[in-house]
Amino acid sequence: MPLGTLLFFAIAGPVVELGVGPFVLTDGFAVGDGLPAAWPLRAVGVVLLAVAVITVVDALVRFARAGGTPSPLAPAPRPVREGVYGRLRHPLYVATTVGLIGEAFLLRRPILLVAAAVYAATMALVVRFVEEPQLRQRFGERWRSAGEDSER
Repeated sequence: MPLGTLLFFAIAGPVVELGVGPFVLTDGFAVGDGLPAAWPLRAVGVVLLAVAVITVVDALVRFARAGGTPSPLAPAPRPVREGVYGRLRHPLYVATTVGLIGEAFLLRRPILLVAAAVYAATMALVVRFVEEPQLRQRFGERWRSAGEDSER
């Protein structure tokens, strides 16, 4: 995997959003008592977190193969449409939100549900007012990937 993709992963992306942030919010990933301790809920948390990690890895691999990163500082030269990008327009944001929910269930910490909601709302605004206009300017309407097609 190219160095730029690894740096994005470690510094600006999923490691911070699913690692450092939750670590800080939960006092070192400490299990709380704010959500039910029922094993099915915690099992759902494990599944959600696993799906999130798989999605993040797939997305980053796709960007690396396209010759760039998800960061606007080192973008891919063409729109990425393969893998998870063939199903969702913004899979990293969806995966991170799902991962935070999974961590909340696993650690029984409602603060992570709040973090997931704030993160999702913030990313929706970033997508609408920053990213999509930049993509449209850079690639024209062809930047719209199969995410559009899968919504039919």
